[in-house]
Amino acid sequence: MVLYSIKPGDSVYSIARQFGVSPQQIIDDNQLKNVQRLMIGQSLIIPAESARHVVTLGQTLYSIAKSYGTTIQRILVANPAITDPSKLRLGQVLIIPLPSQKLGSIDVNGYALPGIGSDVLEATLPHLTYISIFSYQVKPDGSLIAIPDEPIITAAKQKKVAPLMVITNIKEAGGFNSDIANTILNDKKVQDVLLENVIKVLEEKGYYGLDIDFEYIYANDREAYNQFLLKVTNRLHELGYTVSTAVAPKLSETQQGLLYEAHDYAAHGKIVDHVILMTYEWGYTYGPAMAVAPIDQVERVLKYAVTVIPSKKILMGMPNYGYDWTLPFVQGSAARSLSILEAVELASRVGAQIQYDTRVQAPFFTYYDSNGKQHVVWFDDVRSTAARLSLADKYNLGGVSYWNINTLYPQNWQVLESMYNVNKVL
Repeated sequence: MVLYSIKPGDSVYSIARQFGVSPQQIIDDNQLKNVQRLMIGQSLIIPAESARHVVTLGQTLYSIAKSYGTTIQRILVANPAITDPSKLRLGQVLIIPLPSQKLGSIDVNGYALPGIGSDVLEATLPHLTYISIFSYQVKPDGSLIAIPDEPIITAAKQKKVAPLMVITNIKEAGGFNSDIANTILNDKKVQDVLLENVIKVLEEKGYYGLDIDFEYIYANDREAYNQFLLKVTNRLHELGYTVSTAVAPKLSETQQGLLYEAHDYAAHGKIVDHVILMTYEWGYTYGPAMAVAPIDQVERVLKYAVTVIPSKKILMGMPNYGYDWTLPFVQGSAARSLSILEAVELASRVGAQIQYDTRVQAPFFTYYDSNGKQHVVWFDDVRSTAARLSLADKYNLGGVSYWNINTLYPQNWQVLESMYNVNKVL
């Protein structure tokens, strides 16, 4: 598979000829609705084992190999007519063998909300190890607000995907609540009630394990949270269940802020089975316009995380959405969330040229709305997806975790499957 960016003058048919595949396959794999309106900068996946390359001015075997992610030696083997590797002719046609070896096997988790469409679920489950159903909200007395999770659990098990129960400190009116967490973490009797309620759901619903997503915990509850995790994990391990936690994207143990201070990476790494790093939301609803998961920031988190958490326990967060900001950014204003396919369709509708920021490894485009207001949209494509997925191999991670899978971006799964084998635990 090759990741190809549309250039001026490209058409589906010229690209198909270049890579020796059918135009219809490119159309189907990339869900192209208007083949006459390809956007410059749009990124496509091409299911090809080799490419036909015409040498242009200044190109060398090294530069050509680098651009296709292959090696000079592989190009020479595929082109025995090259007698002098240092002398390529302008217009010379080369056959470029594309890399096909996978990087290994990983765990893949996807968060799903109960409202996920059956068609989206059906298309996504084959690519998952776990599905975390979001979420049972914990009440201050240790009781749980139930969710209609049975259809997802049934569908998951049919596809050999392990369902995980998720508990959160989200209040009934919405939003993570520090006081709910404080009560749970400091009242042993409430903890016992909560634990029994969790076990009851795990057993009755047939869950594989528990994911704990407690956020905005008071800093002075840090050790109480660690002890709570130890208590829960010891009990659930005895019963044969796994335990994972979701944690904020920290850069150091002492990072300040309500989102970070109570999430003790080292303790979580010792206690639970998997630690999900929420490596997204640098660009967020109420913040200034920027990439949702800039790769340089994601990598900073990983560099710290692997020093205190066993790398194979780490699941790196992957966003499955983008944002549309109105410019100039005004504090208090809100960006509009949109799916990746919605972002591409918007770019097509407004005739935008998609650009790619190589520093943060993310695509974006700008446009003006009907009121003359300028907008910028940051989202993901196959290039940014592949770039972040490669970090799982670079840092020897256990895998990745998607927030969330309620909208379908098929190209993501094709890139994932081209790079890794997905583990199954059922």
